[in-house]
Amino acid sequence: MLFPTATFALFFLVVLPLSWLTMPWPHRWRPFIIVASYVFYGWWDWRFVFLLAGCTLWNQVLAVRIWRSRSQPRRRALLWLALAGNLGVLGYFKYYDFFVSSTDNMAAIVGLDLPLSLKAVVLPVGISFYTFMAISYVVDAYRGEFEPTTLEKFAVYLSFFPHLVAGPIVRPSELIPQIETPRNPRRVDTSRAFYLIATGLFKKVVIANYLASSIVDEVFAAPGQHSSLEILIAIYAYAVQIYADFSGYTDIAIGIALLLGFTFPQNFDSPYAATSVQDFWRRWHMTLSRWLRDYLYIPLGGNRRGRLMTYRNLMLTMLIGGLWHGAAWTFVVWGGLHGLALASERWWHERRGPATAPPSTRRLWLARIATFHFVCFAWIFFRSDSFGAAWDMIEGLFTGWGEASPLVTGGVLLAIGVGIGSQYLPERIPRIVMARFSRLPVLGQATVLALALMLTSVLGPEGVAPFIYFQF
Repeated sequence: MLFPTATFALFFLVVLPLSWLTMPWPHRWRPFIIVASYVFYGWWDWRFVFLLAGCTLWNQVLAVRIWRSRSQPRRRALLWLALAGNLGVLGYFKYYDFFVSSTDNMAAIVGLDLPLSLKAVVLPVGISFYTFMAISYVVDAYRGEFEPTTLEKFAVYLSFFPHLVAGPIVRPSELIPQIETPRNPRRVDTSRAFYLIATGLFKKVVIANYLASSIVDEVFAAPGQHSSLEILIAIYAYAVQIYADFSGYTDIAIGIALLLGFTFPQNFDSPYAATSVQDFWRRWHMTLSRWLRDYLYIPLGGNRRGRLMTYRNLMLTMLIGGLWHGAAWTFVVWGGLHGLALASERWWHERRGPATAPPSTRRLWLARIATFHFVCFAWIFFRSDSFGAAWDMIEGLFTGWGEASPLVTGGVLLAIGVGIGSQYLPERIPRIVMARFSRLPVLGQATVLALALMLTSVLGPEGVAPFIYFQF
């Protein structure tokens, strides 16, 4: 069920009041919100509801046993069993065909003919996100950082529909304590919620969809048929599209959760204003970045085992993070580029030593420009369907200057400018807007929201494309 649709609007108009009506009685609210979340998730294919329920039961049983066990070898074995179950399900649905085709191709190179067959496995929406949340639940129980809750509360945590299909990746300690305490409707920050939903819809429906339909999809589908200028602008446009699409989704998700009384962690913080690749990952998909750090990079050893092992851990973390995004070698290369950049930055800073003075404004802007263009270059592999298509995009940047560029329109340039320029707005501006909105009477707030939705509908292309991160 897509957020910017009439179907979801009707769904939420039913769920929101019923959620608040049942909230004072947790034994009624929790079953209600689980059923609502399963309806939301199963709207596309009801059969995957059983997969979500199975994942919930599997991780709850093992997390409780891990927590109660006093034998460290047994606890470790139960942890590996839980991880094997989660990663096995994720591996089958997301990577079976990828690994089979890769194995078959490598076997063919050495002259072997293996009897392997593709199954065209359908990828359940959101499996990467709720699998990572389930892993954090059992790992936190193993580390003794979070005591497992009841099955009912864990089912709410894992299936809660605002975050279910594309994040943000919420930790057990961030959401389960909120589930255990009834929310107070008088303390709901409606101004922030409506602001996030309205701006999220604008970013997704207007900016992301417009750029996708106006230039990105056409150029990436056939780069050889377009000029160098169109290819360059399409790369910039995709950088803005994926940001507007994904940050727009999470803004809506956070706003919807707020209206239901729950607070989610921030997921984006002006990533294209970053001054380094490390800074970019502190600002981009922040809940995933923290998850990779705490559940992959640090367990690998982090920076505690010397310089070379630190570089290795950075590379492995980003390679696995790239593969998490999609079952294709292009995603692995995308992750490898970021891993190489992170390791190079770390080497450079270690060589230079601690800075003796803050960088000048000129150096900061040069760092921002360099970081942005590196990120855009890596997006070529992320967006392209194959290495051949990615190479055609890169080659086309140098071979078609001076050709006609009909796709580079004023609207496209404006959308790119808005998408990037908005990340340099002072932080006080959204706070001022929300404060002024909150002081309006109810009728005034309704009028502003209606006008915002009307503007989004008028400016947005016909139809609503699925969110990019649904495929991950």
